[in-house]
Amino acid sequence: MSEKTFSLEVGSDGVAIITMDVPGESMNTLRDTFSSEVRDLLGEIEQDSSIQGVVFTSGKPSSFIAGADIAMLAACKSADDAYQISRGAQQLFDELANLKVPVVAAIHGPCLGGGLELALACDYRICSNSDKTVLGVPEVQLGLLPGGGGTQRLPRLVGVARSLDMMLSGRQLRPKQALKFGLVEETVPHSVLVEVAKGYALKGKRKKTQPNLKGAEKLLESTGFGRKVIFDQAGKKVLAKTQGNYPAPLKIIDCVRTGLEKGLAAGYEAEARHFGDLVMTPESEALRSIFFATTEMKKESGAGDAEPLPLNKVMVLGGGLMGGGIASVTALKAKLPARIKDIAEPGLQNALAYSYKQVDKRVKKRQMTAAQRDKAMSLLSTTTRYDGIKDVDIVVEAVFEDLGLKHQMVKDVEANCGEHTIFASNTSSLPIGQIAEAASRPDKVIGLHYFSPVEKMPLVEVIAHKGTSPETIATTVAFARKQGKTPIVVQDGAGFYVNRILALYMNEAANLLLDGEPVEALDRALVTFGFPVGPVTLLDEVGIDVGAKISPILESELGERFAAPAAFAKLLADDRKGRKNGKGFYQYGGKAKGKKPVDESVYQVLGIQPQSRLSDTELAERCVVQMLNEAVRCLEEGIIASPRDGDIGAIFGIGFPPFLGGPFRYIDRLGAKTLVERLQHYQERFGDRFAPAAKLLEMTEQGARFYP
Repeated sequence: MSEKTFSLEVGSDGVAIITMDVPGESMNTLRDTFSSEVRDLLGEIEQDSSIQGVVFTSGKPSSFIAGADIAMLAACKSADDAYQISRGAQQLFDELANLKVPVVAAIHGPCLGGGLELALACDYRICSNSDKTVLGVPEVQLGLLPGGGGTQRLPRLVGVARSLDMMLSGRQLRPKQALKFGLVEETVPHSVLVEVAKGYALKGKRKKTQPNLKGAEKLLESTGFGRKVIFDQAGKKVLAKTQGNYPAPLKIIDCVRTGLEKGLAAGYEAEARHFGDLVMTPESEALRSIFFATTEMKKESGAGDAEPLPLNKVMVLGGGLMGGGIASVTALKAKLPARIKDIAEPGLQNALAYSYKQVDKRVKKRQMTAAQRDKAMSLLSTTTRYDGIKDVDIVVEAVFEDLGLKHQMVKDVEANCGEHTIFASNTSSLPIGQIAEAASRPDKVIGLHYFSPVEKMPLVEVIAHKGTSPETIATTVAFARKQGKTPIVVQDGAGFYVNRILALYMNEAANLLLDGEPVEALDRALVTFGFPVGPVTLLDEVGIDVGAKISPILESELGERFAAPAAFAKLLADDRKGRKNGKGFYQYGGKAKGKKPVDESVYQVLGIQPQSRLSDTELAERCVVQMLNEAVRCLEEGIIASPRDGDIGAIFGIGFPPFLGGPFRYIDRLGAKTLVERLQHYQERFGDRFAPAAKLLEMTEQGARFYP
């Protein structure tokens, strides 16, 4: 097998085909070590007068170029090292753009990051109309910016506003969207992609073009004042969304602005300089660590060498919000037939309506056709009895948090399904070992804890009790991945991992509220810290009644530090459940968009007079140190297998700030000694609920870290 990544083949029509195929990899990624090989090919093309045009394509069956190889950034010892990588990519893509003959990118599959930057350096871009094809510059999600000329070429091709939208969000465009944006010339069936690209290669070099803008958009972008408005608005939106915690977005705006105001050379220089600086930031290091962790986890079964069993059919018990969501991702994402069972027809109709709403949204956005929607919906069936389920491979139970009811479900499934059928409980707090006590096949019982709303939240906890077989774990992990989820395997115990660390964080927020800190001050402090929503908003969203049910279970299993403030019983006595019944900490109802006002009457119910006394920093710290401390206890007790799993679980499950890398990376950044000192400070003031975990004390003595 040739170790070369690029091959050149010249046809009788005078079109040269450059094929990229990284040996031994399922997807192409760009590396700085490829530059000499590409330069040699470009030299050959320049010297061969028979070549009239070039088509750049991929040798991989389902991807173009998935981006640059992020691993090479870890070798950078300084901002200058990363600056040189960016300058090298800019210069190489300039050489491609300056070939005397036209170059066409024939794109099928993911064309992302550096892959799209390479395509932008071509004269024309043609992409397949396949579902596999997506185009984008997602570098911002790694705390970076497009460093191969993307911040300069993209605005000149699609316009300032559209390019900023792509770069600041990292969103990926489907073929139709890419065509509408002017990113590609044409979308065609994959079978004729290269042939159509060859036709473009014989058209001659592309003349300079203007972005395809109309109306107000065109008017705004045609003047310096209009562009200033776009940049200023983009900056304000970025700061409102990121609270200033992510440096990359503002640097992206600066690159685009510099290039348009001072010229291409200045734009390239700004891009490379900012790229170099960003690579060395702790934010980018944290975000890249998440990327590597999730990539690594995709290769693991969750149970060592155990192989998953085949999955052909699924059953969901319960047609409520969770059951409907689980059935929806099973049919629409995993593309597996799912049979929903509920005790009454209205529950089943609600579950089907929930799934239809999800898939119909995609039809309205032109992400799929009506025929594709109907095909997806045909995978869902319903029943009020245990019929048509003998051959199901996995049953996911999503009924009320009642141990007796779950015991009955286990018995019913064992009586009506096959011996191979896995029983997966979506309980959020009951130990799986207790549920398995009713089973004659406890090795087939496992926890599969989803987060609401199911279709949006990326995490699931796969909970193994002591008797769960490795094969059951591996099969459940594979099932969750098919649904598009990131699964972490956790050991059995009340609250498992995510709800356990969340509970102490929420309890501390409640204590602060009862001390008189205003609702909006608490939420603001934690959003500023980096959480997507504040703890009081979260309690309203999840349901005050749900929190009330979970707290006693955690307290009885894990001790009095989990005791919820007694005053919260007053909220339920006042029928305050949160958003679900339109009565909680915030006001609901009405059609006004934007921030909801606090329901001031809640203070009267709780018997408090609100008054801001503490800084945002102290409010956030008191809540966050509780979460960090409990995460360490979970590691200590073996609830999670590693700091990596704990970080991914907290980020994907409860929105722990990604730029901090997760609880364990954040503790490493703070230093175990600093965290212990803060915990002991609060322990002296508020009692033993702040007592540091034994492992933290040990790490402080040894000067140890969770990550090398």
